[in-house]
Amino acid sequence: MKSALILSICSMCALILAAPTAAGDLSTLTIRAETPQQATDRLLFSSTMAQFTAARNAKDPPSLNWESDGCSHSPDKPGFNFLPSCYRHDFGYRNYKAQDRFTRDNKKKIDRLFRSDLYDECAKEENDLRKTECTEIANVYYWAVSIFGRRNVEGVLLAD
Repeated sequence: MKSALILSICSMCALILAAPTAAGDLSTLTIRAETPQQATDRLLFSSTMAQFTAARNAKDPPSLNWESDGCSHSPDKPGFNFLPSCYRHDFGYRNYKAQDRFTRDNKKKIDRLFRSDLYDECAKEENDLRKTECTEIANVYYWAVSIFGRRNVEGVLLAD
């Protein structure tokens, strides 16, 4: 009798643990357990632009800074849609600054990702002349953030 009761309880526990979560799967639970730093790094360096854009639109996770001024003082779409790349670049700068991780090396990593994102946008062009034009404009945008993006929000030069 006692063993039947224990077996019943164990069976019920197994069923409860095997039941789907409200979110649908356990991967969501894993992501929710991320620190803000881990979430920032995942969205910057391990997510596709489509995944980043979906997270940005949902403002998920809500603890991160999703504010952006687009491509700042440059056109968001200079004949090519650079706006998502600028959004991710702003996301990197703003969150690394908020997390006290905005060093020269991390700035370079974020800037290189920006260049890569811009080049990915250029790669969508089928016409070689347009692709070349896009890449040249992307290089100017990258150069601008490399030179002028070196100050933090308060205008203080980066710390090493």
